[in-house]
Amino acid sequence: MTAKKRRIPWSDVWVTLAAFVLAFIVGAILMVVSDPDILDKYKYFFARPGDALGASWDKVWGAYSELVKGAFGGIGAISSTTAQAAPLICAGLGIGLAFRAGLFNIGGQGQAVLGAIASAWVGFTVKGLPLPLHLPLAILAGLAAGALWGGFVGLLKARTGAHEVIVTIMMNYIATGTLAWLLTTTAFQRPGRADPIAPVVEWSATFPRLEGTQFHLGFVLALVAAFVVWWIMERTKLGFEIRAVGANPNASATAGMSVANITFITMALSGALAGLAGVQAALGPISAATPTPLTAGLVGSIGFDAITVALLGRSRPLGIVLAGLLFGAMKAGGLRMQSIAQTPLDLTYVLQALIVLFVAAPLLVRTLLPFLKQRTKKTVAAVPAGSAKGGIA
Repeated sequence: MTAKKRRIPWSDVWVTLAAFVLAFIVGAILMVVSDPDILDKYKYFFARPGDALGASWDKVWGAYSELVKGAFGGIGAISSTTAQAAPLICAGLGIGLAFRAGLFNIGGQGQAVLGAIASAWVGFTVKGLPLPLHLPLAILAGLAAGALWGGFVGLLKARTGAHEVIVTIMMNYIATGTLAWLLTTTAFQRPGRADPIAPVVEWSATFPRLEGTQFHLGFVLALVAAFVVWWIMERTKLGFEIRAVGANPNASATAGMSVANITFITMALSGALAGLAGVQAALGPISAATPTPLTAGLVGSIGFDAITVALLGRSRPLGIVLAGLLFGAMKAGGLRMQSIAQTPLDLTYVLQALIVLFVAAPLLVRTLLPFLKQRTKKTVAAVPAGSAKGGIA
């Protein structure tokens, strides 16, 4: 029998696009109702409706146009989007990989922090190495640190049955506390400074970047990581076993698979990818000049944002790349929207939350937009009876 080609799930595509539209509509409403000047015009809506509607349109159009310009308006804006997206893609791949195995890795933040610590330490302590040696060494250090941090959770899960959600949350606190302590030691604190800040990473350990832009090698590595994850999941025995354990661990064990080993390996790989996100923060920061030194807030909320990126991307590499680019565009464009259109930066976070909310609730979207429900019914009716076959996602 010949294998059937996978068809694009157009129903899901339309629902996802509709989720974006609904999110931006709700965001527009929030912009209008939060502006006191526009609300004053609505007091005289029946007398002068054009004033209120015109002011509302100017507010919404101005904010969203600046958002798009800040994300895609030229090579500088696009490079800023890729720089913001690179760590989100890496960490999202790690969280999504764990999801495929039925594991909830909430510790991407801690694993990213450990990756940043290790890579930055190699970056500012090792001196005299050329870039082709120093940069890979720093990257490998970050990957190893993230893998160890995630693998330890997998080991506890496999050997003792400890729930990975609780353990990874606690490991996040340990990681951030460890970083705060390290920044007070002589090994990590910059000489001559009393505040918690590490020395500047050597140039030879930083990601090469396109001159005058924020586009650096880290984004290319993020795309390579996405391809590697796709290849593992779709073309290797390990990927099949990960998907099988995620679908039904009991049946997998009956088939002869070692659920404990798969759990450990998956969490180690997930931690390595999250560690790579920390490497991105330490070696390929949002700067066109020099790297940002290691501080307590360097990683930001990458590990937590990665959870929403993985969910929005449905734990698939391509989806995670697109979701990471979306969130990177929102972050990059949000800064311009705040400075030019005088729109609160928090609105971008609201938009992100609304997009995830609508994407995660397709039934709500179909209820709000009945024509999508009709399209879905037609799609289902077009499938011949008995053509559906079981399989592992």
